[in-house]
Amino acid sequence: MTSEKIFNWGVLGPGKIAHKFVQDLLTLPNARLHAVASRNIDRARKFAQQYNAPNAYGSYAELANCPDLDVVYIATPHNSHCENTVMLLKNKIPVLCEKPMGINQMEVQRMIATAREEQTFLMEALWTRFLPAFQKALRIIGEGQIGEVLTLKADFGFRAEFDPASRLFDLALAGGALLDIGIYPAFLATVILGKPTRIKAVARKGSTGVDESNAMLLEYASGAIAILTSTIIHESPTVAEIYGTKGKITIPGRWHEAKKLIVTDENGEETSYVFDYPQRGFQAEAAAVMRDLEADKRENSQWSLENTLDLCILLDQIKADFSV
Repeated sequence: MTSEKIFNWGVLGPGKIAHKFVQDLLTLPNARLHAVASRNIDRARKFAQQYNAPNAYGSYAELANCPDLDVVYIATPHNSHCENTVMLLKNKIPVLCEKPMGINQMEVQRMIATAREEQTFLMEALWTRFLPAFQKALRIIGEGQIGEVLTLKADFGFRAEFDPASRLFDLALAGGALLDIGIYPAFLATVILGKPTRIKAVARKGSTGVDESNAMLLEYASGAIAILTSTIIHESPTVAEIYGTKGKITIPGRWHEAKKLIVTDENGEETSYVFDYPQRGFQAEAAAVMRDLEADKRENSQWSLENTLDLCILLDQIKADFSV
């Protein structure tokens, strides 16, 4: 960005993902961490001190009254996203909310309605959408280099230590594989193939009632299919493969944060693209947010609020099929 404006960021919920986000955010010359809020003031102060933020608060509501705040990144548990987002939006504070933005369609619709009523920026933090490797893959598809997309395969899996009170395994905290990591394969299918015409999904549910593993089969009007899986009880390759009539794209593991992709043409010839940037890449979505705010936009054109709603509806449909 060419502007000299420095954006003052706030963070709600200084947990693991917030550390990753802020470390990447601070690679941007026009961003700084201005305020941190936690339900535990000591935790907020420790996070603020680590990243040189001048303000730390022991409640989320206090942060909403922080002066000179330009935008807030919400990194609280899934089931708090809607409440936290609505509170900030009603204070006219732009929001980048960690995925999933809401845990169901009703919550997402409420958040979008509030953003539009308050004429305040809102975006779901699906950072993969803004990564250079992903942008390149979309351009390759759009230019027809692999022909018409026929099949999409994507997985995401890791082994989490079982803790029934943790956000991953607690049903009350909207735990489970689908909302935490299954959202990534579902997002990939949504961006590339659109809305499915038929869905079949199954899940292995654990002792706490959350989906610990799942598999999703999506069919599209074009005839394309998507084969998607996610799990929090074992490692998986976390690779994405997009097959077309003239070739394929492979995004190697972990594909949702990849810095490389491989294009194989119909003759079996491979071309690799490698992208280099500091840290993990969360700064790409942060930069997109700041560009939008500087342009006085209310949402992002690459990952719009309608895109978020479409993805949420798909996740709701998948969850419903788990119970059939």
